[in-house]
Amino acid sequence: MGHRKVPVEESVGMVIPHDITEIVPGEKKGPAFRKGHVIRREDIEHLKRLGKEHIYCLELGPDDLHENDVAVRLAHAVSGENIVWDKEIKEGKVGFRAAVDGIFKVDVDGLYELNLLGDIMLSTIHSNSVVKAGDSVAAGRAIPLVISSSIMEKAEEICRARHGLIAVDTWKIRRGAVVVTGQEVFEGRVKDAFGQRMKEKLASYGVITVSQVLAPDDPERIAGEVRAAVDRGAEIVICTGGMSVDPDDVTRVGIRMAGARDEVYGSPVLPGAMFLVAYLHGGIPVLGVPACGMFFKITVLDLILPRVIAGERITREKIAALGHGGLCLNCKRCRYPVCPFGKGGSG
Repeated sequence: MGHRKVPVEESVGMVIPHDITEIVPGEKKGPAFRKGHVIRREDIEHLKRLGKEHIYCLELGPDDLHENDVAVRLAHAVSGENIVWDKEIKEGKVGFRAAVDGIFKVDVDGLYELNLLGDIMLSTIHSNSVVKAGDSVAAGRAIPLVISSSIMEKAEEICRARHGLIAVDTWKIRRGAVVVTGQEVFEGRVKDAFGQRMKEKLASYGVITVSQVLAPDDPERIAGEVRAAVDRGAEIVICTGGMSVDPDDVTRVGIRMAGARDEVYGSPVLPGAMFLVAYLHGGIPVLGVPACGMFFKITVLDLILPRVIAGERITREKIAALGHGGLCLNCKRCRYPVCPFGKGGSG
């Protein structure tokens, strides 16, 4: 790559290496042509009005890529399912947006590998963030104005091997059920504070609650209500209460008696240490929510529920990864999700 002084009439197709300012007294002062602009035939008269008889232009070698070309190739390379990018490339930067409502996913290891290349970058919001269609999720660009094509090829190789680096998983589950356990609630001595809250959380992801029932501290009754919920068409069942180590807390036993397998009990998240995830025959998830789900606005459920509704199968490894960033600070004014809670573990 080099610079060359050329008459403005001969500069068509060349790249401007810096902003060219235009001043209109009393009206404006700003760039008429941005750094990186590729000069077109129709730009010649405008440049002359700005007093430019000669232009110092970039000359690209056979192995050089202009930043705008890098942005387009980067957009194609990193984008996975349900990602769109801004078609107007400005100063070599390309922005990425969610094409649908869902949960944003980042191949964190692949992102790290790409950013190690040095002359090219991609920044994203956190993986597992809940997004709506049109939300900004990432941006990338070449760092210098011109990079070697070999760097771009390495970036494309990284992305190709991983089928892209960013994607949005759309909501898969549409029908859910809530089983509220506890003898005192079942007998009406204590008013249920769980059911409506769980119903609202499901609704926030577009899930209709097909049933909301109370069950006593009887494992067989709990198991029966879980199975009945599935018979009514539930694709996810949330059981609340009875998740502690107290001998009277038998919700876990009832979930197991309903036929649940692959049970993961306990999480390194506060609030939510006694959270449970298990799966019924056919892959229907059952979530066991401890008492914290009633007393705290945001808990481990808010980290796991959207991932489950997007069709992700939760494993012990994914739960364990939540420990980094899993401590809620219980701020007087909750700003979740604009806070550190749940942001550390890529899971």
